[in-house]
Amino acid sequence: MNLLSFDERKPAALIKAGLLIAAIAAVDWRIDLNIAFGLLYLFPMLMLGAVLSRWEIAVVALFCTVLADVFDPYTFTYSVALPQDILMFSALAGTGLFSHEMTRNRKAQQQHVERLEEETAARRDAEEQLLFLIDSSPAGVFTTTTDGTILLANAAAQRLLGAAGSLTGNNLFRYIPSLGHVPPVEDPAREFRAEMQCRGERENGEVFLANVFFSTYKTRQGARLAAVVVDASEELRDREESTSQQLLAGSRLLANAVSHEVRNVCAAIAVAHQNLMREASLERNKDFAALGALIETLNKIASFELKKSASRLDVGPVDVREVLDTLRIVLESRAQEADIQVQWKVPETVPLVVADRHSLMQVLLNLTKNSERALESWPLKRISIAVVERGEKVAIIVRDSGPGIPFPDKLFQPFQEGADSVGLGLYLSRAFMRSFGGDLLHDPNVPGCCFVAELQSAAVRQTQNENAHDDAHKTAAH
Repeated sequence: MNLLSFDERKPAALIKAGLLIAAIAAVDWRIDLNIAFGLLYLFPMLMLGAVLSRWEIAVVALFCTVLADVFDPYTFTYSVALPQDILMFSALAGTGLFSHEMTRNRKAQQQHVERLEEETAARRDAEEQLLFLIDSSPAGVFTTTTDGTILLANAAAQRLLGAAGSLTGNNLFRYIPSLGHVPPVEDPAREFRAEMQCRGERENGEVFLANVFFSTYKTRQGARLAAVVVDASEELRDREESTSQQLLAGSRLLANAVSHEVRNVCAAIAVAHQNLMREASLERNKDFAALGALIETLNKIASFELKKSASRLDVGPVDVREVLDTLRIVLESRAQEADIQVQWKVPETVPLVVADRHSLMQVLLNLTKNSERALESWPLKRISIAVVERGEKVAIIVRDSGPGIPFPDKLFQPFQEGADSVGLGLYLSRAFMRSFGGDLLHDPNVPGCCFVAELQSAAVRQTQNENAHDDAHKTAAH
């Protein structure tokens, strides 16, 4: 029954109640028995209480009391009739008011039920829209308990983590370990809403860079964690492969390489000039003397070394595992497209090394790109990257199963014939390594092609610097 039905029933209720009152009065008037029919007015009062206001109920109750008193078969006396009339009025008015309140409460309940139904429908619509947005979102969406148990994961989340089946019930911290450090929310006022960039791992062990937007909240079932995860590996690849800092450093090293080659040519020309000076016919030739001055000037220009090229690098302690995690994100997607198998042999703990992180990354990218090019038309396609401690140094070994290098003696020379671009990749890579005290070596004894990037241990470098400082202090004291 809706709310309008009460208003629609009001005229019908009034008519029925009026007829019933008239019938009771007629019966009380026509039947001459010592029986009071006044209590029968309770029934029309129940009907009228549902449609009349309080004062209207009081008026009708008073009217019914008068009718009952008029048609009462007993002799009227004030001492008896007045208390009876008061009781009769109270009974009739109370019955009407009771019916009125019951009807009013019923209306309020119906309004409350309808409001709940509307809110439930609105909530259901909002939940359906939210679920549609979550399911259609290109980003991975998760909700978990405080211990990382996944309660909800959309289709993009399954694709992101490479899960074959449902992720519900799995532990998200296995795939995004950094989320395990988010403290559980105990006080709603201390809920977390933040974002971070961290390492992620797929079901097959493949590593990717994850942009994570997360928040904590509390429910009746306990604390919860919601996270939106986006794969930022492509962004990382673009950033690492086209870093403006590396381009500037490469340009400075390129200038050094050019000046080095020009100096070699100037030296040869200077030798020829010295030999020609022995000819008497050229001794007073002004053009020949000017040529000698030009050779000397060109040699001075070519001798200009950009000695501060390494000073702009951010050389300091670097975590090799972190660098290799980034390399893994960049390399493995390209390797999968080229059907190249990549093997990793990295110890659980590796000492910090002295390097510039971006320069070291540039060296490793260059070595792996060279391996990818060498394996393009080679049947056995495999690249292995290993880390080995060698006394005071840490070696990163990059090896491929390709055809190898035919002329290793010219490997690090710039401007080689047949090389890609200007043939400066390995020359610049070794210059980068040497700029922060390391070196890049080629191992000809290993099948295929094998390069070793040697780096100094940060702890050893610090000890050497402290010893040198102490020696200098002692010398100054003496």
